[in-house]
Amino acid sequence: MKKALPVGIEDFKEIILKNYYYIDKSLFIKELLDNGSKVSLFTRPRRFGKTLALSMLRYFFEKEFTEEGKTIDNTYLFEDLKIMGVGAEYTFHMGQYPVIILSLKSAKQPTFEMAYASIIDELAMEFDRHKSVLGSNELSEEEKKQFQRFIRKQASDAECFKAVKFLSRCLQKVYQKNVIILLDEYDVPLENAWFRGFYGKMTDFIRSLFESALKTNSSLEFAVITGCLRISKESIFTGLNNLEIISVLSGRYSEHFGFTVPEVEKMLQFYNIEEKKEEVKRWYDGYLFGNTEVYNPWSMINYVKEAENDINALPRPYWANTSSNDIIRDMIEKADAGVKQELEALIAGEYIEKPVHEDITYEEIHSSQDNLWNFLFFTGYLKKVREHMQADTIYIVLAIPNAEIKYIYRNTIMDWFNRQIRQKDFSVLYKALLKKDTSLLEKELSRNLMETVSFFDYKEDYYHGFTAGLLKMMDGYLIQSNRESGLGRSDIIIRSAPYEGLAVIIETKVADTYAQLEQKAAEALAQIEEKQYDAGLRLEGYHTFLKFGIAFFKKLCKAVSD
Repeated sequence: MKKALPVGIEDFKEIILKNYYYIDKSLFIKELLDNGSKVSLFTRPRRFGKTLALSMLRYFFEKEFTEEGKTIDNTYLFEDLKIMGVGAEYTFHMGQYPVIILSLKSAKQPTFEMAYASIIDELAMEFDRHKSVLGSNELSEEEKKQFQRFIRKQASDAECFKAVKFLSRCLQKVYQKNVIILLDEYDVPLENAWFRGFYGKMTDFIRSLFESALKTNSSLEFAVITGCLRISKESIFTGLNNLEIISVLSGRYSEHFGFTVPEVEKMLQFYNIEEKKEEVKRWYDGYLFGNTEVYNPWSMINYVKEAENDINALPRPYWANTSSNDIIRDMIEKADAGVKQELEALIAGEYIEKPVHEDITYEEIHSSQDNLWNFLFFTGYLKKVREHMQADTIYIVLAIPNAEIKYIYRNTIMDWFNRQIRQKDFSVLYKALLKKDTSLLEKELSRNLMETVSFFDYKEDYYHGFTAGLLKMMDGYLIQSNRESGLGRSDIIIRSAPYEGLAVIIETKVADTYAQLEQKAAEALAQIEEKQYDAGLRLEGYHTFLKFGIAFFKKLCKAVSD
């Protein structure tokens, strides 16, 4: 029987009970217990299984009760998983602890007040989930009243700042066991606040929430925190000496987030689509966590779901559609010439090398180019190819991971390019074209090429799209690309109103060297005549033609006219 794929389902219990396809990551529990860290922060790109991992931890460790006060035994959820075969010293911990689990991903809101309210809502739901403790004689009347204020969302700001610590103290008193705290997507409120303009307020709140829960909390057994980015200790984790950070550079826990190569091969085999192996590798592979090669799990699940029903299904940028990709857009808009040049190299399949800076804040992203590249690396927009140490600094060689991420860069660049076109004045370019001033036309095209970010490896499609993009704002003219005319398709045709009878025909070519520019431009112009690109236009009543052959070499061009 084929199993359904759990697209968008992040609750471990639901996946197991409904018999969804599940890649066994339960040995994460063993490694966590073996390591024995008091507070562990795991940083991985978004949609790489962090929420599901915390959900699994909750169901494994939590001592859970029904509303009638009966113990809920979740052992059956793990009976077919690897963790059950590693020894009693690990399974002994099942169902033994009170657990607090909070997700901060809902705090992606337009104002601080709305983001703050979203976090308070999450806290209220978690207090409500544990409301059975209100029947215990272990809590004082004042503690019960404060507990109820959290459920009703009537707690003061001062109380909210220490909400997690207070809840853990209540649970510890009732259960007589220290508490496990699981915090998911801890940096979402911070990233959102940075882009929305209330970073300082949100940082103060998150710091207070974390410090009280993780630094001075005698009720804490251990805590696991997940996010995309390692925020510097000075910003959030001030004085938290018991924090262990496991980033994508760490060799530990490397196989527990994302899908490994054997896991992907097994998945493709299960759904009888092994022939898609090379396709999914090109589109969704490419990440390196520690020394483990990892596929994007979100994209893999979505693609396999499509491909099992339609073997001819084409790969799509599933991961690209789960976020606004604000950081890429922000980077391109603020990029100087050096950043643009490195972006072009990456899109062309080349590498760049940068020093590692793991402790950064959102405020520091644009303070140096190195911070910017590090941010892109840790959030999944770049991959590590290799690393080495020079003096006392670790350097990583970076590349774009796969076709899906390249798609994000290209689309974001195109969006930016189109917005730039709408905002800029191209009257000089248009004047040069209509007056057949090829020298000025070359200068304007080259100047705009220097200001943009090129992609498609400087192929003809790129230059064609670039030129058409610059010309599409010509007032009073209709721009057409690849229009059927004569004996073929001309690259660009610009038509006046029919009663004016003017048409501009442009053919573009790419030169392999600077020395070839003039020859290629002449070939382009000759092609217009040879293939009679003006034939169809003449039948429509056009009688005046301006014909241009334009050749490009990197960011230089040569234009010739008839």
